Amino acid sequence: MATSRLHAVAGLGQSIWIDFLSRELVQSDGLERMVEAHAVTGVTSNPTIFQKALAESSLYDTQLAGAAAQGASDEEIFIALGSTDVADACDVLRPVYERTAGEDGYVSFEVDPMLAYDVEATVSEAERLHADIDRPNLYVKIPATKPGLAAIEEMIAKGRSINVTLIFSLQRYREVVESYLRGLERLVAAGGNPERVSSVASFFVSRVDTEADRRLDALGGHDELNGTLAIANAKLAYQHYVETFAGERWEFLVSKGARPQRCLWASTSTKNPAYRDVRYVEELIGPATVNTMPAETIEAFQDHGRAAATLTQGVDEAQRTVERFAKAGVDYDSVTDVLEGEGVEKFAASFHELLAGIAEKRASILVA
Repeated sequence: MATSRLHAVAGLGQSIWIDFLSRELVQSDGLERMVEAHAVTGVTSNPTIFQKALAESSLYDTQLAGAAAQGASDEEIFIALGSTDVADACDVLRPVYERTAGEDGYVSFEVDPMLAYDVEATVSEAERLHADIDRPNLYVKIPATKPGLAAIEEMIAKGRSINVTLIFSLQRYREVVESYLRGLERLVAAGGNPERVSSVASFFVSRVDTEADRRLDALGGHDELNGTLAIANAKLAYQHYVETFAGERWEFLVSKGARPQRCLWASTSTKNPAYRDVRYVEELIGPATVNTMPAETIEAFQDHGRAAATLTQGVDEAQRTVERFAKAGVDYDSVTDVLEGEGVEKFAASFHELLAGIAEKRASILVA
């Protein structure tokens, strides 16, 4: 078995996932190699990732042309192309899923981000993706908007595994966890089996510092706070995880076979070049968590990352950090509200760009 810095992180109880997926990665055995070399046990994806993969590869052309010839819309073509990649990646990671008894080995596919504020449409799309791809190690991603909370609860109650994405605030994270618990309770009450239901709560990290630092710079005189809110935010979220997945309510669900909803650290590449390039990995290592990384962060950590259990260190200081931001005049709720709105908008824009790319490629293939 290969050993590396990321294997050491995995040894501390944190799962290593990647936040990129392409047909080339799967068909070239690249994903299998990452499992071995980098301790990778899962994959997340989104419209931006698929747009990049489609634009850079001709491996999609035959399937795209066939779907276009049958009169499929651009969105239907995307679902077909993306579902193929996700299903194949699920098959590659199936041994991981089996080896970890369903804890890892998942691949995520996101619902149309333009449905983020429509509960019924989100549930319908999530059900369709689960039915079409039909893999036990599939996560369907649902954004943690206010309407998304109801969709998350509904899908968990239906016995489906969900990756809850675009979480920025502690309050929204608490609501996400509550939706998960209520969904499990409804599932159990209806006679369902929660043993094969899994979920992660994807807490976005580096973007919090980007927005908070921008506001600090505008205020001036608070340089000591730069680059501190995102880590504090994540550490406080993990404390809520520890407190919630314990006690009588949770133990009842455990007795029925339920699994805790793990925290997943997303957006872990460092946006500010002044910060250490692996800080959002090094400072958030802890048990029963996931860190999903882009390729450059994987490479950087393997080169010079430090593996140590850091997630539960400095929790009191994390709370004080949030309080210091308030005293400095940075409205925490405003920061996280802006980030949620921007997150949905960015994914929707990427989805539009993806569909435009499909239309362009479709036209060029059919003309040829």
